Amino acid sequence: MTRKRRLVLVERIEKSILLIRGQKVMLDRDLADLYGVETRALKQAVRRNITRFPDDFMLELTEDENQALRSQNVTLKRGQHSKYPPFVFTVQGIAMFTP
Repeated sequence: MTRKRRLVLVERIEKSILLIRGQKVMLDRDLADLYGVETRALKQAVRRNITRFPDDFMLELTEDENQALRSQNVTLKRGQHSKYPPFVFTVQGIAMFTP
């Protein structure tokens, strides 16, 4: 991987990091995009292995948190919002996805 490509990847990851409930997390859709899979597939895999993701690895946003997140991202395209609150993953949760 070239140095420029690594920098772009690092910048993309840094922009995806949010602070929720005092923890640095990434949304399921950003993590799925990073790994090149559909968000739906990532969530299905997590649900099938839910015991591997304790509370300090993964959170599901409350409806209020989800609404607040939506209001901050008013530029999203139509249909980009899920009708279900997203999962967010801490650093430990993200590490569960690495091969």
